[in-house]
Amino acid sequence: MSNTDNNWERQALEKVALAAVQEQRKSRQWGIFFKSLTFLYLFILLFAFMGWMGQSEKVLGKHTALIDMQGVISSEEVSADMVVMGLQSAFEDKRTQGVILRINSPGGSPVQAGQIHDEIKRLRAKYPATPLYVVVDDICASGGYYVASAADKIFVDKASIVGSIGVLMDGFGFTRAMDKLGVERRLLTAGENKGFLDPFSPADPEQEAYARTMLGEIHQQFIDVVRKGRGDRLKETPDMYSGLVWSGARSIELGLADAYGSTDYVAREIIKAENIIDYTPRDDLASRLADKLGVGVAKALKPLISGETTLR
Repeated sequence: MSNTDNNWERQALEKVALAAVQEQRKSRQWGIFFKSLTFLYLFILLFAFMGWMGQSEKVLGKHTALIDMQGVISSEEVSADMVVMGLQSAFEDKRTQGVILRINSPGGSPVQAGQIHDEIKRLRAKYPATPLYVVVDDICASGGYYVASAADKIFVDKASIVGSIGVLMDGFGFTRAMDKLGVERRLLTAGENKGFLDPFSPADPEQEAYARTMLGEIHQQFIDVVRKGRGDRLKETPDMYSGLVWSGARSIELGLADAYGSTDYVAREIIKAENIIDYTPRDDLASRLADKLGVGVAKALKPLISGETTLR
């Protein structure tokens, strides 16, 4: 074989090797590019979810502070800790001209509702120049109204549902079903009332009477809070504290609410600060990712990110 043939083969091999190296470089460059895009996208998501973007709104000067209370009042859903956190932030900001608590709740825990109510009273006393108004969306019932009664004024839509000033304790009884199935209940207690209202045991009249007394005490606490909060505006009727609900229009007639008004209306016409800033605390980052990206993805990311009696 001639030297010319050897040179040709060597040159061909060099070209193939060089092409392979260039291709590998291009692949690595594209890989780095797409990884960078992925990290940038995730960073933007984290940036938005953690509320950093929302915080920049607070530099805009005088404003109306908004806290949303949407859902059942409980330690798991709408907790006193979260609502109180938002209220405190809103009142502490010197640029806040007034606070709107927007409620859309059927009620829930009397304890959680009571804690929110008491904190509103404390903050109003501490910041007397900063009013707090409640704006009702679809419903403000039971525990939701317990909270609302602490406000300076309550604004509703004519079709809002308002009221349900009452207390309930619900449960089930399974004794007949157990008899039909041949199931025997074996309940051992230390303390004659330790199995209080056990759903798998026959109803005990004495325990039921005690429960009614306890519910009556909590109901009276609710009534006292409403009377104190609404004062002379109330036009009491025999069924006002029976657990009934009323339309927004009727609630104004009864003095349970003050006037018609939306969030924008109250900010613009009552507080006179049209710029609304949301102070509602959001869930933890992992929970927000679960809502936005899906439960499966959030569960995978969470380890990396984070290392009943009712008023209704």
